[in-house]
Amino acid sequence: MSLPAKQPRPKKCRVASCGASFVPSRLGQAVCSPTCAILYAPNNSEKARKSLAEIGRKELRAAKEKVKSRAKHMSEAQTAFNTWIRHRDAGLPCVSCGRHHNGQWHAGHYRTVGGNPELRFEPLNVWRQCAPCNNHQSGNVVNYRIELVKRIGADKVEWLEGPHDPKRYTIEEIKAIKAEYRAKTRELKGRAA
Repeated sequence: MSLPAKQPRPKKCRVASCGASFVPSRLGQAVCSPTCAILYAPNNSEKARKSLAEIGRKELRAAKEKVKSRAKHMSEAQTAFNTWIRHRDAGLPCVSCGRHHNGQWHAGHYRTVGGNPELRFEPLNVWRQCAPCNNHQSGNVVNYRIELVKRIGADKVEWLEGPHDPKRYTIEEIKAIKAEYRAKTRELKGRAA
C-alpha cells in the first residue's frame, strides 16, 4: 500500500500587480499563470545573466591559475612571505640602521635571494628593513649582521652564513607556502585589530 503524494502548499504570485494565491503545479513555480510569467521574465533573465557571469568569472580564474607560470607562483609566494615579515616585525626598528621612520618598509634578506635562494623563505634570514638601507645601501649588511647577532644569536647567524642544500620547490609546494604565509598574516592582523 503506497502513501498518497503530499500536496504542495499554496503560494503567492511573485508578480507584484497580481499577488494571487495559487497551488504550484511544478517545483520552483513562482507565478500563477503564463501571463504573469511573461511579466516576471525580466527578473529571471537578470538573475540568469548574473549567474552566468559568475560562472564565467570562476572559469576564467581557474583557467588563469592553470596557465600561471612557476615564476609567477614564486613571485606571489614571495609577496605573501614579505608581507608577513613586515607584519611580524611591525614594532621593531630597521634591522640595519635601528631607526623608526614613516617611509616604506621592506622585508630585507640578510643572505640575498640571488646568492642563496635556499634561504628565500627562511624567517631568520629576513627582517623588516627601511627602504633606504635595502635599496640605497645594498642592505647595509655590516650593521644588519651586528643587529642580527643581537636578535637571534651568533650561532644562528653562523648557520645562515654556512652552506645549505639547494631547494627546488614544486608548484604545489609554492602554493602551500603562499597559503601558509597569507594565513599567518591574517592571524597577525586579527591580533592587532
